[in-house]
Amino acid sequence: MSDDGDLKTLPLEDMHIAAGAKFGGFAGWRMPLTYPAGVMKEHQHVREQAGLFDISHMKLFLVTGIGAAAFLSKACPIDAAGLAPNQSKLSFFLNGDAGILDDLIVTKLADDRFMVVCNAGNAEADEAHMRNIAGHYNVVIEPLDRVFLALQGPAAASVMADAGVGDGGLLFMTGLEPRDNWFMTRSGYTGEDGFEIGLPEKDARALAAKLLADERVMWIGLAARDSLRLEAGLCLHGNDIDAETDPATAALMWAIPKELRADGTFIGADALRRKVAAGAAEKRVGLKPEGRQPVRGGAPIVDEAGRQVGRVTSGGFGPSAGHPVAMGYVATALARPGAAKLFAEVRGNRIPIDVHSLPFTPHRYVKG
Repeated sequence: MSDDGDLKTLPLEDMHIAAGAKFGGFAGWRMPLTYPAGVMKEHQHVREQAGLFDISHMKLFLVTGIGAAAFLSKACPIDAAGLAPNQSKLSFFLNGDAGILDDLIVTKLADDRFMVVCNAGNAEADEAHMRNIAGHYNVVIEPLDRVFLALQGPAAASVMADAGVGDGGLLFMTGLEPRDNWFMTRSGYTGEDGFEIGLPEKDARALAAKLLADERVMWIGLAARDSLRLEAGLCLHGNDIDAETDPATAALMWAIPKELRADGTFIGADALRRKVAAGAAEKRVGLKPEGRQPVRGGAPIVDEAGRQVGRVTSGGFGPSAGHPVAMGYVATALARPGAAKLFAEVRGNRIPIDVHSLPFTPHRYVKG
């Protein structure tokens, strides 16, 4: 972890300080980890009402031009031109060996206008990657200077309406530009209904204050964001997926249209087809440790004979699930519940751990 002096600060940091946030480093940023309520209450508040997250460490790129769709279809395993108006889609930047350089959300705003949301720690590398590809296309890549807020939870739509913003008629995984320099999607990283909004700092301060004035809303830190996304079975790049992991091994092929799996010309397409044909040696799975002790990322997974057959990549306690939750990789033959007796090795102890279906808690998206 970097020293605080090496970390970037959020534009709204003063609001988080005033709210009593405890800070820590994440992906090069000084981030609010928890607030006075604590991670357990923050987590449950999102599941029950609505939580406000400052995710301004994420990076928005506006991609425009007559070559924008063709560019994105080369950079990602996606049919950008074939997306419906305002449709958002999970996709990836892959390297030539089909390794996942980043996972991202692409939203089609018009035939020649797309928004790409990238992960914080990968933003600079993602921009360089895009610019390297863009030389062959009539396209403009514009990094946006925006505050990025997420409102998540079953009360999110009602809160937005009462704040005078509204939901824009959006359903899950759709997005639009509701006003100048604003970008809003109905999506998130919690498994709950909610919205992500990119907007200028002045507007963001006013919006955050208005949302927080609603008794159903409270600030939520990075710690609860992690437990929420783990329960929802959502990957964290750098932990659960990385440049050494391909979409087939990561159980993310559902995000790639079937026709592109067979005939796509995106970067990494040939390598991915070879990997799929050969069969993945291991698979990403949900993991449920026995008892109450969480099993953290990095813990080896062994069989009864003590042979390592996998590894935990993310883990913690699931407040809504009521038990520890984890994610990781095991040998493909073991990647189904009950296939074998498995154990996570934690400080010299073996904790029984079961392969568990994902998500641990049901998704509650509004799909229409």
